[in-house]
Amino acid sequence: MTIEVEDVRLTLDHCVKCNICTTACPVTAVTPLFPGPKYVGPQAERFRGELSGEQLISPDYSVDYCSGCGICTQVCPQGVKIAEINTQARAQYVGGKLPLRNQLIARPDLLGALGTPFAPLANFTLGFGPARWVIEQVLGIHHAAPLPPFAGRTFQGWAKQHRSVPQAKLSVVYFHGCSTNYYEPNLGELTVRILEHNGCRVIVPPNQTCCGLPLQSNGDFASARAAAQKLIDLFLPYAEQGYEIVATSTSCGLMLKREYREILGLDTPDFQKVSARMWDICEFLAHLHELGELKTDFKPIKQTVPYHAPCQQKAHGIGKPALDLLALIPEMNVIEMTADCCGIAGTYGLKKEKYQIAMDVGARLFADVKACQPDVAACDSETCRWQITHGAGVKAVHPVQLLAQAYGFI
Repeated sequence: MTIEVEDVRLTLDHCVKCNICTTACPVTAVTPLFPGPKYVGPQAERFRGELSGEQLISPDYSVDYCSGCGICTQVCPQGVKIAEINTQARAQYVGGKLPLRNQLIARPDLLGALGTPFAPLANFTLGFGPARWVIEQVLGIHHAAPLPPFAGRTFQGWAKQHRSVPQAKLSVVYFHGCSTNYYEPNLGELTVRILEHNGCRVIVPPNQTCCGLPLQSNGDFASARAAAQKLIDLFLPYAEQGYEIVATSTSCGLMLKREYREILGLDTPDFQKVSARMWDICEFLAHLHELGELKTDFKPIKQTVPYHAPCQQKAHGIGKPALDLLALIPEMNVIEMTADCCGIAGTYGLKKEKYQIAMDVGARLFADVKACQPDVAACDSETCRWQITHGAGVKAVHPVQLLAQAYGFI
């Protein structure tokens, strides 16, 4: 039994079968295919294990219908690591043998590198109904699933040409993630401008690779660990110099903060050094504001903006700093959405057999966003933004983009 499985399994016996996790589970509420986090997680895990190298009971297919949103872990009053148990059970169920579809969607850095040079053709194909039907039949990616268009350029390309503020009071390292690099380079550029505007020299390490979250979510722990180690090695020299590391993808940032240790078992001294320096971008900017070091020369924005805090942002345990930041913008009416989950859960809602589940999970959020009649919505996670735009028909942006607008950068 590996270290990470043993650590998580130690929380099993704290489960008192109160069913709070099942009541809160957004997937159980919309489909009978997932019997609930308690049943698939701590209850079933008691009957799974290893004896003399022989597996006693294997997880069944229902564990693959867990979206991995993590709400169950967040609401558990006993501190049982339910979502982590389910994620590890999925890896056991998959056994490292991912189907072609899951191998593809679990490698956004590879897809981005392949698609970017051919962005016009790739984007046409992804927006062409008959082509999407073929993709669904061949690969099992739902024809209506929200697949973002390639930007046709990369944030790394911009960063190599950009020269950050030479005289600055603070140096920070920017972990941009795959989405910003290939789909939303403008988000990365605005992030750099905001940090520089607030007295930071921004370092963008080259050769940033995927954090491994899609691989982990799809059950390929071996590849996820390899991806994780690459990033740890990349950021370690900066962490050892005392530089703070900020991430605009709240999901990717969570991996480097906690999930490498909690799920993948990479609790090494090197990881601990990097983890101790990791910040979500809104968390970092809110910290500057608390210190009185955030410039608040914001222009008024007369807009109503619904804000959705994604599941993985909540898992940081940092409150909702985006709300605090957006509240600083004059005349902006920010409405916090109370729906728990948009349903997409990374690659989960892209899959043919899970697309409708994801849409049903997000239905309440979509309705609430529409009811605000906004021009834009705000959300910290890229896949959640794609899902909100798809389900609610309202363009969703990162909170940083609204801050940039208020600063006059847009």
